[in-house]
Amino acid sequence: MNLRKLSAHAFATAGALALLIGTAQAQFALDSRFTDSDGDLLADIPTEASELVDPDTLVFAYTPVEDPAVYAGVWEGFLEHLSEVTGKDVQFFPVQSNAAQLEAMRAGRLHISGFNTGANPIAVACAGFRPFAMMAAKDGSFGYEMEIIVPGDSEATEVEDLRGGQIAFTQETSNSGFKAPSAILASEFDMTAGEDFEPVFSGSHDTSILGVANNDYPAAAIANSVKTRMVERGAVEADATKVVYTSQTFPTTGYGTVYNLTPELQEKIREAFMSFPWEGSKLAEEFGKSGEEQFIEISFKDDWSVIRQIDEANGVSYSCQ
Repeated sequence: MNLRKLSAHAFATAGALALLIGTAQAQFALDSRFTDSDGDLLADIPTEASELVDPDTLVFAYTPVEDPAVYAGVWEGFLEHLSEVTGKDVQFFPVQSNAAQLEAMRAGRLHISGFNTGANPIAVACAGFRPFAMMAAKDGSFGYEMEIIVPGDSEATEVEDLRGGQIAFTQETSNSGFKAPSAILASEFDMTAGEDFEPVFSGSHDTSILGVANNDYPAAAIANSVKTRMVERGAVEADATKVVYTSQTFPTTGYGTVYNLTPELQEKIREAFMSFPWEGSKLAEEFGKSGEEQFIEISFKDDWSVIRQIDEANGVSYSCQ
């Protein structure tokens, strides 16, 4: 496995756990090349026709929470629906990392995407991402929890038992795989990276989950929605891991477009998400395992407030260089 140790300062926290439950507003600003005239924290759609794009082929990417090959088939039916509604050819882009996904949108090679929870703020700030949808249950409820898991046969029963050992994280841009546990370990348990535990990166949630299940890692921070789908798919046994910490509920993957598609095209893409027939689809088969059965409208300003607060607690700056 390709592991990289995390520096202790990456886990620095700017305040107590109260920051995680909405008592402060994280500092957030768009890159200077964007404007936000209506105060919704999203890049405005350009008003000059010369700045708008209307590609013949739309490129879509899903956040790389697992091997992209797992999801190419899952999204096939949705992309056919997207093509019918927009009148465009649609291509699935199997991104291998959040960094590649962000860079593709910044460079104009990615038009529609689902960015993971933690990557949404930097995608909005630096790539002009305009999220408008999220998966939810039939009753409109949505979200997932960050869990810290250990092997099923581990003697550890609480976070304190992990002191002095190794904890695996996924990627810096992941909320449940890095940002939230970083703030929680520091503020709630007074555990400092490099002093109280040895931190490493696994690269993805499925790698962390399988690593714990196979006793490659003594502990890992993961999104429980990914674990649920893996268990349902038979990729990992339910009793191969156990939970020693569960967080509050966070918003899940946000779906949207790059800011400079024509307004008409952006509206058709939004229509495709909201009109997609879930029943009997591959999306329902896969994401129904974690209780998600429809797309609902979201507000980045409101629904991602807690995530921006976690970024502030971790000292995150949205550098777009």
